[in-house]
Amino acid sequence: MKIISQIEALEKLKLGKPIIFQTDTLPAIACMPEFSNIIYKIKKRDKNKALILMGSQIQQVIDYVDNDARDDFQKVAEKFWPGPLTLIIPIRNNKSLNFISSDNTLGIRIPDSLTARSLILETGPLATSSANISGLDTSFVAESVSNDLPDVDLLGPLPWEECSGLGSTIISWVKDGKWRLVREGQIPISKIT
Repeated sequence: MKIISQIEALEKLKLGKPIIFQTDTLPAIACMPEFSNIIYKIKKRDKNKALILMGSQIQQVIDYVDNDARDDFQKVAEKFWPGPLTLIIPIRNNKSLNFISSDNTLGIRIPDSLTARSLILETGPLATSSANISGLDTSFVAESVSNDLPDVDLLGPLPWEECSGLGSTIISWVKDGKWRLVREGQIPISKIT
């Protein structure tokens, strides 16, 4: 298990390498968006499954949101972020990412983790997924995560703050003022819509 500092993490990410860090929900594997194929390879993840774009603040990610969904996105984001909520929205035509869904939507999240947000403030938004082999349970502590994905460095310091162990609630924008529940996590849908 190799523990790296934020400075080392920034260097690795710029070189196209992934890292693992804590979030408020589950540990995440992350890389710069242009290198997202590495996450699919390491996790053995189906290329048809989208990744999440993780930001540190709304201003970092708002330009990815199609104008039709922008007002709804901003209203929900300002109420629940940082926190355990992923918003799936139509992506702007001028944005190109190779890990979005086939219907041109993108999941975006800002975690309630100072460690994660501090890193992402420096790097810009990152392509992310839970730090596990696809189909297997996600470990919550650094040592177990490192055993699951031994070739990926972990952002220190250790021990990590405790994460909830529950995935984020995921909602998808349908039309003005209307969201559809994809997965209920820590935030009940009744509190969102």
